[in-house]
Parts: sequence; structure tokens; C-alpha cells
Amino acid sequence: MRPPTSAEGVVVATVRPRTVAAAAGLAVGDRILTINGHALRDAIDFQFHAGEERLRLDVERDGRVVALTLARGRGDVGVELRPPTPGEISTCANKCVFCFIHQLPKGMRKSLYVKDDDFRLSFLHGNYITLTDLDEAAFERIVEQRLSPLYVSVHATDPGLRSRLLGQPARLAPAHGSAEILPRMERLAKAGIRMHAQIVLCPDWNDGRELERTVRELAPLHPQVATTAIVPVGLTRHRERLPALRSLTPDEARALVTTVEGWQARSLAELGSRFVFLADEIYLLAGHPIPPALAYEGFLVVEDGVGLVRRFEDGFVRALGRARPRTSGRAVTIVTGEMFASRLERLLGLAGGRAAAARVVAVPNEFFGRSIGVAGLLTGRDILGALSRRDDLGDAVLLPAVAVRDGDGVLLDDVTPADLARDLDVRVQVVPTSPAALLRAIDLP
Repeated sequence: MRPPTSAEGVVVATVRPRTVAAAAGLAVGDRILTINGHALRDAIDFQFHAGEERLRLDVERDGRVVALTLARGRGDVGVELRPPTPGEISTCANKCVFCFIHQLPKGMRKSLYVKDDDFRLSFLHGNYITLTDLDEAAFERIVEQRLSPLYVSVHATDPGLRSRLLGQPARLAPAHGSAEILPRMERLAKAGIRMHAQIVLCPDWNDGRELERTVRELAPLHPQVATTAIVPVGLTRHRERLPALRSLTPDEARALVTTVEGWQARSLAELGSRFVFLADEIYLLAGHPIPPALAYEGFLVVEDGVGLVRRFEDGFVRALGRARPRTSGRAVTIVTGEMFASRLERLLGLAGGRAAAARVVAVPNEFFGRSIGVAGLLTGRDILGALSRRDDLGDAVLLPAVAVRDGDGVLLDDVTPADLARDLDVRVQVVPTSPAALLRAIDLP
């Protein structure tokens, strides 16, 4: 697998002040072509070759190549690189029956429709990949450069079932062989590459006995397969001409919690790890208590929604204990999704007077459908619709940063916080997704 590149080298996006990069004269827009004579293909090559204490860089600047020398020592080089463009990313050729991108309506910005299946983004950013198009050169590079951990979309270890889940035509499956996940993971495990597996659970497809088989067949690869996360399928209302799928029911969620608790107890005894973990959504749907922090073994895949609620709630209690006592806070409206709203209200109750004037608004997701209840998938139009019906929004609307995408300050439907502030006639403040940041935002004068 060799994704196309627009040019050789990597482009500098940011140079942090008072770093060796700044001292050497590296500038934003410079294209770093080589490090110590090694040609660079991407950010991974940069990281791999920038580990030496003394670095000689060939840099393209204003149409000419200049040489810079960095005495790196043990510190950070001090640069951030421009992310790859959509054309430079290896895209996914599968048509997974549950793919969220296939469930997006038309007319959204183009970057949202990019289906990446790039091992480099898996290593750098934790994106999940299927391994279906990993060629020999990619395998060799992963092993040579120790690109670990990787995040692998497994879904099922049975090749036929996995092929159907990935949307591969049945007539191609036997000869194609790309759905064979275990041999690929076994090869990476033998090379010492650490992996995190994910199962998107689709009721009536890969649940029940098939789920048990998948977990059972992945377990022997531990500790190289460090975790297996089970996450519920996310279904939007935009599923025209897509395979019929349904969501977990509360009863199924409760049964799954009980089953996984049994698997965890056995794995803890046999492997020294619980190994298999459930997404928070499943506990919330089941009405089951979120496990304690110890049960998440360091929150290794919290970005996958596994333990995020526990980490936030425990962090809120700690942050509240460290905060300076206050008898009152400002009047604010806190935006969140329907799934977490009631728990956030209970947390704010612990803050006493300082949060007495803070109101939580659970925004229904009309854009994607009410089955989507997380804050990260809220759109500007739904937030505007929910808040415009309210008389008093207070001094500010607090918008969770997880809802703002692409680093350019826009929500999924290209509405900006400034747009919301104009239409609602109130200050809109984007708040980092941390308990301490939320408390500071409430306390602001």
C-alpha cells in the first residue's frame, strides 16, 4: 500500500518558540526533504529519523534547498507538521454495512467523506484500520519502524462474516482473502507490534456466539493485542439503500454487560488483564453503573468511548476538591448531548452554589437522528434550534470542544461558534473537554 504524495518531504506547520528548531532557523512553510541523508515520505519518517542528537536537515524554501543543523540533545525538536491532504491518505476500499460515512447526508464538506484506512494515521492518531489492503511493503515498514500501537477494526474473526460486515461481495470472498484478519494480526504480534482491537457490535450480525468466538480467538494474541473494545453500532436517519441494521435494546445491553463481566473475570485470571471492554454507551443504555476507574486499566482506549464517562466524573470530583471555594458562579448554559445530560446535571449538583446558575441543555440530534446522543456529533443547527426556544441563556453558552471539528472552529454542518453567538445574541465559549476547564468556565466573572 503506497498512498500518493503531492511532493517529497514534510511541511512545517508550526515552530514553537525557544526550541532547537526555532534556534536553527526552521520556519513555517519549510519543506524538510531529508534528515541526516534519509529522505522523508511523511511524519512517521520524520519521527523515526529525528531521534538522533545532531540533525542535518535539507530544507526546501522559496524554490531552493538550504541546509540546517539542529543540536537536538534530549529535548523535543519543536515543530508540528502539516497534516496529509485527503489525496495523500490511503482510503478504505471496503463498504462496511455500518460505516458512519455512508450515513452522512449529501452537501457536507468534502473532508467528512474521506474514509481513511491508513496505517500511518492509525499509529499517529489512533484511527482504526481494517488491515485488508496492507501490502508487503507496509508490513515491512511497520515492523522496521516499530509503528506501535496500531488500532485494528476486527468486528469478527470468522472470515465469511467479516467479509459480509466489510461489504465485500460474497463471490470475491474465498479467493480475495482480505477478510482473513487473524493471520495478519498474528504476524504483527509475532513482530512485537502492539494492537488495540475494536468490534462494532451489530445486533443479529456479529453478536451472541459470533461475538464470543471473536473475543475467544483474539485472547491468545494478548498482550500484543492489548485490548478489545466493543462499541455499539451508530445508526443515523440517513440510511437510504443501505443494509438493514438495528440498535441494541436496553435488555440486550444489560445481558451484554453481564456476559462481558464474566469474560473479564476469566481474562483477569488467565491473562492478568480484563482484555475486553465495553463502550460507555452500552452501560448507559443498560442503566448499569459505570465501572470504577481501576476496571479500565489505565484508560488505554478512552478515545473510543471506553471509560470516558468514568474518567470525566472522577476528574470532576478531583477538580472540585482542588478548586478555590466559591459561593456562586456565573449564569451559563451548558450544551451537551442527550446521553450525558442527566449525569452532568448530577455532577454540577456536587459543585453547590458555584454551579447553581448553570443550566444543562440536552440537545436532541435531529440532524443525524435521535439515536445519536453524544455531544461530539451535535450540529450547529440543532444547537441553535434547542437554544433559540429558551428565554434566558445567561452570560454565556458553553460549547464542548469535542463538537468543534477540523481545527478551524466549525461544527459538523460548518456553523461556527460566532454564527451561534450572532443568532442567539449571547457569548458562545468553546470549552475544552476536561472537568477543570468546565469549572473555570463556570467561575469566570
